[in-house]
Amino acid sequence: MSMNIPTLRQLQFLVALGESGSFSRAAEACHVTQPTLSAGIKELEDLFGVALAERESRGATLTHAGEIAVARASALLADAHALVQAVTSAGALFSGPFHLGAIPTIAPFVLPQIVGQLTRRYPDLKLYLTEDRTHRLIDQLRARTLDAAFIALPWEAPGIEMMTLFDDEFLLAAPAGHPLSRKNGLSPEDLQGEDLLLLEDGHCLRDHAVSVCRLKAGAGREQVAATSLGTLVNMVAGGLGVSLIPRLAADNGLALGPDVAVRSFVTPIIGRQVGIAWKSGSPREAEARALGELVREQLRGQINASSLA
Repeated sequence: MSMNIPTLRQLQFLVALGESGSFSRAAEACHVTQPTLSAGIKELEDLFGVALAERESRGATLTHAGEIAVARASALLADAHALVQAVTSAGALFSGPFHLGAIPTIAPFVLPQIVGQLTRRYPDLKLYLTEDRTHRLIDQLRARTLDAAFIALPWEAPGIEMMTLFDDEFLLAAPAGHPLSRKNGLSPEDLQGEDLLLLEDGHCLRDHAVSVCRLKAGAGREQVAATSLGTLVNMVAGGLGVSLIPRLAADNGLALGPDVAVRSFVTPIIGRQVGIAWKSGSPREAEARALGELVREQLRGQINASSLA
């Protein structure tokens, strides 16, 4: 059974009207005249047999039916955009814009190593970088405002696919001269009773550190929360306590200084896995996987081969 269906152009008009609340601003956003946009909205209303917007002297307000239509139209337009991307980029990796995210405890230590390689290998690539916490990056992947993101695993995220790249070992960071900086055979149990400095709530690295050491946040002596790894290291240097830092950071530019001693545990502690994530069904999956392989290639000389996933 055949039926009349709206055009993508008409749906663009409706979404623009819903976002702007004004026929004139919606027309400007769509690069058409206001009469053209108004006619497109009227055609949609005739097609659906229901009013989609209430015309007012100071703009327009969507009806309930209009709100439903805008939500569905936005999803359809996103799918259409993904279709265009998938077809035009078929067989040509990293052509055009690519939006890449990373969490703060990975971004400074991975992105500088791959950005130069990417731009040299793919001159047509326009790379846009975003640094944010994991849950926000996942939201952006779902909304398709990000194509891929480097995150720490494990992380539960329905609708998101992930590729594990390598294991990231935890190291002890202690003030120079601290008893633990000279102790042989370090183990997690040696941290009991110490002032353990962690990142503030919301950073997945904090959760990984607490989990690995089987500690409860807030237990024992009062802990001080830092906003970044750099701040955490400075607090250790100031003698405020000890901390756990990822080897990825220690080996790739985290400023430690002479007042901080970094030690490995006698049995390596795998604090987290570094991975790359993308939205299930994304047309950029091949590029996300290629990024993961590039990171493995760049870090292969630094990370023990057994830790490469």
